[in-house]
Amino acid sequence: MTKSTKIILIGMLSFAITNLLFSQTPTISKFEKRIFIQGSDTLPYRILFPKNFNPNKKYALIFVLHGIGERGNDNEVQLVFGSKLFLNDTIRAKYPAIVVYPQCPLSSYWINVKVQPDGLGKWKFNFVEGGEPSKAMGSLVGLVSELRHKPYVNKRQMYVGGLSMGGMGTYEILRRIPNVFAAAFPICGGDNPLNAKIYAKKVSLWIFHGAKDDVVPAHYSHTMFEAIKLAGGNPKLTIYPNDGHNSWDDAFAEPNLIPWLFSHKN
Repeated sequence: MTKSTKIILIGMLSFAITNLLFSQTPTISKFEKRIFIQGSDTLPYRILFPKNFNPNKKYALIFVLHGIGERGNDNEVQLVFGSKLFLNDTIRAKYPAIVVYPQCPLSSYWINVKVQPDGLGKWKFNFVEGGEPSKAMGSLVGLVSELRHKPYVNKRQMYVGGLSMGGMGTYEILRRIPNVFAAAFPICGGDNPLNAKIYAKKVSLWIFHGAKDDVVPAHYSHTMFEAIKLAGGNPKLTIYPNDGHNSWDDAFAEPNLIPWLFSHKN
């Protein structure tokens, strides 16, 4: 990793922490703190159960993957983006779900990708086709498997989404376990288009991006949209014309996002 890359990543982490300090509210404590252990690896995560949770009922299960700036082991900062949507009383009443926010360790990433300057002041992402999962992704797949087999989880209603690195991680986990999720919402992410054939026909996708994104350019989402269609899928694509990299703000504010997720079942 180059010195300039490290500086950018540290700045993004500081930005995320600052946002957390100003946006954190006591309601965040409704997400229970837990740790998943797999061999010598650990994955902190937060889990929100539906109101009036009944272990004898079955509920939808939603995973939300954070960006690079929220990595760590405090098991808090990953909640900075999107968590308020799932704490909304109306949403919780109408769409009862178990919501999970895992936290990627600082030493790892959700995805296998090589990042390098493109010579024009932006970054180029070279996504891997195939290959072994990162430690964080390996742990995440293990966590998904563990929660998936809980008696109160509806296996037909499992969903995943994420922002930035988490948007990339959304595509990544779809190709690792393509038969698990009914729908997914990658935000300002990307993938190797050759991977699209693995999940295109198996998972419904709603892709989001900001047209003015100068961190992960929008062409990565355009490329995946076309690749998924070419592979036989029927994805949705929403490009916010005035958004930069923070297109997750508008994506999580989409009134149809949760209804759209729940409309899909395996």
